[in-house]
Amino acid sequence: MEERELQYFKDLLESWLEELSRSAGNTVEGLLNFEAISADFLDCATFENDRSTALRIRDRESMLIKKIRRSLQDIENGEYGICEDCGQEIAIKRLQARPIARHCIRCKTKQEALEKMMGT
Repeated sequence: MEERELQYFKDLLESWLEELSRSAGNTVEGLLNFEAISADFLDCATFENDRSTALRIRDRESMLIKKIRRSLQDIENGEYGICEDCGQEIAIKRLQARPIARHCIRCKTKQEALEKMMGT
């Protein structure tokens, strides 16, 4: 992969990471600043449902942040864009669609087919 392509993906990943980190901070602050504890059961249930949804989203974003950091580390190590299974380069179009991709489309397709057969 060319240096300018690597720089493009590094900038993209760093921007994505910054956006996710800022969003996570806002959510945590919002959850901690909830002061209007209502005696109304429906209000409490709605708040708990919203809180649960926000926490699930943050959990997914936390996993995404780890994948972004791993991809940034791969860029530093010269391993970015290399399929973990076959060792071939991952197509630029795939990386543009999913910058944290760790498998080429052929290996990912095989992996998903196996997961479908296994029911996982």
